[in-house]
Amino acid sequence: MLAFREIGPSGGVPVVLLHALGSKAGTWDDFAARLARRVLAVDLPGHGESAHIEDYSLDAMADGVAGLLGEEADVVGHSMGGRVAVLLAQRLPGRVRRLVVEDTPPPPLEPLEPLPPTQRPSEPLPFDWRLIDPIMTELRTPDPAWWERLGAITAPTLLIGGGPSSHVTCASLERMCGLIPDCRLEIIEDAGHRVHSSRPAEFAAVAGEFLGPA
Repeated sequence: MLAFREIGPSGGVPVVLLHALGSKAGTWDDFAARLARRVLAVDLPGHGESAHIEDYSLDAMADGVAGLLGEEADVVGHSMGGRVAVLLAQRLPGRVRRLVVEDTPPPPLEPLEPLPPTQRPSEPLPFDWRLIDPIMTELRTPDPAWWERLGAITAPTLLIGGGPSSHVTCASLERMCGLIPDCRLEIIEDAGHRVHSSRPAEFAAVAGEFLGPA
C-alpha cells in the first residue's frame, strides 16, 4: 500500500504526482497549491511514509501507483517518477488522460559505466538506501523496448526540461518527444534538474495550462 497526500478540492479527474529518487510527496506542495485541482501526491515505495519492499524496480513502483489511478487520472512525474509515469502511460493508455514528464532521463542508447555499490549509510536516510543500486542500474541500462513502447502512449504528453544546467540533455528529450504521438517539449532555461523547485511559478504555468481543469 502506498502512502499519499490528497490535496485540493474533491471530485474531478485527479492529478497524480510522482517524485524523484530520494524525494517524497511533500516536494509537490507548492505545485499542488497552484493547481486548484484534486491532487494525489504519492510517496513511492521505500520513500516517505510508504512501505519498504524487498525487491525495488520501476515496474514495482508503477504497479503500486496503478492502483491509485482509478478510471482516469492525469499523471506528473519528475526524474525517476517520470520514468514510472511513462511506464503507466505505456501500459494503461485508457487510464492516463494527460502526462507531464519533468526532466526525466530516458534509458541510455549505450551501456554506461557501472556505479560502485552503495554502502550502508552511517546515518539514517529519509528513504530506503537499498533501492539506490537497483533503481540506478535500471535507469542507466539500455532498454530498446522502452523506446519502442513510446509509440503506444495515447495521452497528450508534455515534456519539461531544465536546460543546459541539467544533466538530462535536450537531445534525449527531443528524441523522446519525436516518438510519442501527441507530445510537445518545453525547456525552462537554467532551471536545472529540479524544475518544479527551482522555477516553481514557470513550471506551474506551463504544466498547469497543459493539464487544464479537471
